[in-house]
Amino acid sequence: MDEFLKELDIGMAKRMAVKSMKPRLIINENGGKKWTIRSESTLTTKTVEFQPNVEFDDTTMDGREVKAIVRINGNKMEHTMKGKEGKEIFAVRYINNEGQQQVDLTCGSAKAHRYFKCVD
Repeated sequence: MDEFLKELDIGMAKRMAVKSMKPRLIINENGGKKWTIRSESTLTTKTVEFQPNVEFDDTTMDGREVKAIVRINGNKMEHTMKGKEGKEIFAVRYINNEGQQQVDLTCGSAKAHRYFKCVD
């Protein structure tokens, strides 16, 4: 995760905070046309609303403005974000073999993974 955050030019203090965060993710589908991803933590809460395959303006957790698009590809949610500075982030969300939501992150040559347990 540290190399991924460095690739995004995130300073050491923010990297330490991000790595220690244990956010709660809530993903909702509203009628098949609109989706919502909400990330809640002790530091911040962020909600992203989108329609699959439709580009939208977004702001990342660290405050960068990006153009984003989310595609649903089988059982995976593929989220692409491109910043004004030209950096692209790819996030692929899916349920892995352990029943956890896995998020595979890529920026340049840096890769990271996050895992989330399902909570009722």
